[in-house]
Amino acid sequence: QVQLVESGGGLVQAGDSLRLSCAASGRTFSMYAMGWFRQAPGKEREFVAAIRWSGGRLYYADSVKGRLTISRDDAKNTVYLQMNSLKPEDTAVYYCAASRSYLGGSGSQYDYWGQGTQVTVSS
Repeated sequence: QVQLVESGGGLVQAGDSLRLSCAASGRTFSMYAMGWFRQAPGKEREFVAAIRWSGGRLYYADSVKGRLTISRDDAKNTVYLQMNSLKPEDTAVYYCAASRSYLGGSGSQYDYWGQGTQVTVSS
């Protein structure tokens, strides 16, 4: 089992920046990739970004390229999501997920999920 705990969400204004963290614990050696997803009120869950744990290959949703950056710290077993130039439409609960064998944007392929952290962007 892998446990994931997100942090760093909050209320910000449009144009601000925010960095989310996702700390992994447990059988982290089994992780192949980690990703970030988000779900806005009344909408379906949406893929944001993913990173391969070994080698660091990146994968982004087209809608966030250039504004959101995923990175990892191997020593801390932590993945980050740096969010710049935030917009009101970025308001959502952001979830961290881990996969044992998949790198990509399909949420059903991820094996472990965090509890989510709320990001609210005011205009």
